[in-house]
Amino acid sequence: MSEPILIVDYTPEHRTRFREINEQWIVKSYFLEEEDIKTLNDPEEYILKNGGKIFIALYKGFPVGTCAYLHMGERVYEMIKMGVDEEYRGLRIGRMIGEVSLERMKDHGARSIFLYSNTKGSELAIQMYRKLGFEEIPLDNAEFQRADIKMELHFHP
Repeated sequence: MSEPILIVDYTPEHRTRFREINEQWIVKSYFLEEEDIKTLNDPEEYILKNGGKIFIALYKGFPVGTCAYLHMGERVYEMIKMGVDEEYRGLRIGRMIGEVSLERMKDHGARSIFLYSNTKGSELAIQMYRKLGFEEIPLDNAEFQRADIKMELHFHP
């Protein structure tokens, strides 16, 4: 890679690409659920207003990846909307945004992060989550029909 990939905090100018990148991976294997639509239509209200964070991966200054964290209270966050534009896959952008955003969340004071995924349609993502330190925990009442696995990562002081 001759061009550096930068991981930056979301700004409103990223809204369209945040939606496009996430719609791309969701509709390829699944369908947009109510929770997806709320989040993608208004990330500022749904994610940022309550103390969440959104990170954007820039390649040559162009937004190509996303990773967001919903604040659940008590220094607990849910990792949501992690995706990389199909045209930019294979550049390790997903791994980079995962590593950098988790480090920034730890610095932000997060105690633990959990996520929901799908073992059939997101096998590569689950492998990456394991490499990032996530471990499978019992699945509870997930917000998404597509979710069939829950994973969690704890930060140690």
